[in-house]
This record gives sequence, C-alpha cells and structure tokens, in this order.
Amino acid sequence: MSQPQTESYTAAKGGITALTHALSVSFSGRVRVNSVSPGWIDTTGSVFYGADASQHPAGRVGCPADIASIVLFLCSDKAGFITGENICVDGGMTHLMIYHGDNGWSLNSMNME
Repeated sequence: MSQPQTESYTAAKGGITALTHALSVSFSGRVRVNSVSPGWIDTTGSVFYGADASQHPAGRVGCPADIASIVLFLCSDKAGFITGENICVDGGMTHLMIYHGDNGWSLNSMNME
C-alpha cells in the first residue's frame, strides 16, 4: 500500500521482498529465508474500537504477539517447505479498499492535511 510522498518507504519495502526472494535462492539448501511485513501493530496495549478496529477485516488492530506467532511458525519445522516468501501480517488491510462511509471510516478535512 502506498500513500503520497512515501516513495522511499515504499521502495524499501519492495526491496525487502526482492532481497528475501534472492537470498532464499542464494542460501538454498542451507537455510530458509522469509520476511514478515506487519501492518498496524499497537505496542502500547491499547484497545481500539470503532473505525480503527472495524476497518481491518480481522476486526481489530494487531499486537506484537501476532508478529511473534508468525515468526515462531516460520522458525519451526512446520514451515520447512516455505522459503523466499514475504508474509504480510496486517489483519487483511492490504486486501480491503476503503472508501468514504465504508467500515466506519469517513473522509474529512483532517485526513487531507
């Protein structure tokens, strides 16, 4: 996902995906290489309601345990056939288009500044 004026951030995220793919081939047979791209992960322990939560198809904002769980899985033998993948852990946000009035979200002048 991109927003205006985020070219360097967006390019870096794309670079992580490409580097993950390339390293998985270079280290083939020795280690598995995967990456994790987290979405909105709250580290303060806050509970979000309304539009903040409902805009995520998962119905909530993520927490550190969500990221830790996928990393632990990728490190386990259960993920032994997964390599070269970027795993997006974002509660489904990259698969949801939000327009004014959708999922409790509204466009106002504060969003435009």
